[in-house]
Amino acid sequence: MTPLALALVLTAAVLHAIWNLSAKRAGSGLPFVFAVGIVMTIYYLPLVTGMILWSGVPPLDRVALGVIAVSTVLKTGYALYLQRAYRSGDFSLIYPLVRGSAPLLAMLGAVLFLGERPTPWGIAGALCIVISIFFLSHGDRLWKKPSPTASVPPRLRTLGNALIAGSFIASYTVWDRNGVGFHHINPVVFDGLTNIGLTLLLAPFAWGRRQQVRDVWRKNRREVLIMAILSPLAYVLVLTALSFSPVSYVAPAREFSILIGAYLGARIFNEPENPRRLKCALGMIAGLIALALA
Repeated sequence: MTPLALALVLTAAVLHAIWNLSAKRAGSGLPFVFAVGIVMTIYYLPLVTGMILWSGVPPLDRVALGVIAVSTVLKTGYALYLQRAYRSGDFSLIYPLVRGSAPLLAMLGAVLFLGERPTPWGIAGALCIVISIFFLSHGDRLWKKPSPTASVPPRLRTLGNALIAGSFIASYTVWDRNGVGFHHINPVVFDGLTNIGLTLLLAPFAWGRRQQVRDVWRKNRREVLIMAILSPLAYVLVLTALSFSPVSYVAPAREFSILIGAYLGARIFNEPENPRRLKCALGMIAGLIALALA
């Protein structure tokens, strides 16, 4: 990875951890996601229109619009499942789990769909991440015999939502590499149109909960604005790096935000400084470094 790509991705990682902190604070599900989308649409719509009409950005053909549409659906799924996980789990648990699972799945997607081939370093890093996620999510408890009358524990549902969110990240990372790397869609236009599309996609559902949307804006305006500004900025930096760097390098490097997220969860939310979580976060970082060296 070039120094420029690394600088872009590490800056994005810091911004990503900060806006996820705001998302955890709000924890309002669809109304929060829609309120953020409205703010993004207000500034992205004139920006993207101006770039296409007057700034020399190539017009989008049918294939490019199709790529953007698929990315919109994937990011909508990610946003909703992330909020589900945050509503019921600690930030210092959910954030590392979501971010740690994503690069592993992205690497597998890059192998299957983009023809990238992992080196022994890549394989070792992937195994390190899998083991860390297993223990972070208390997978060792699965060996214990459950009660015959036990239902699915809320913790498992929370972890399931986190892993689904991670799979959405992996999916749109691989897909978006296709958009900016092979179809050469401008990163700002790409992110702007996917966020506008996300807002339109949620609008019919948000209409029935419009009072909740108003409540979110009234109570969590600061969190909405932080996410609406930092989330697109962080991802435009990532898209720019993806336009000239492989997914198997960019996806792992993004996840240095894991340690930032674990620290913020312990300090700001007064979550327990569980030694298991710290060890697993460090294990993920070791795996991500190995993937970056692959």
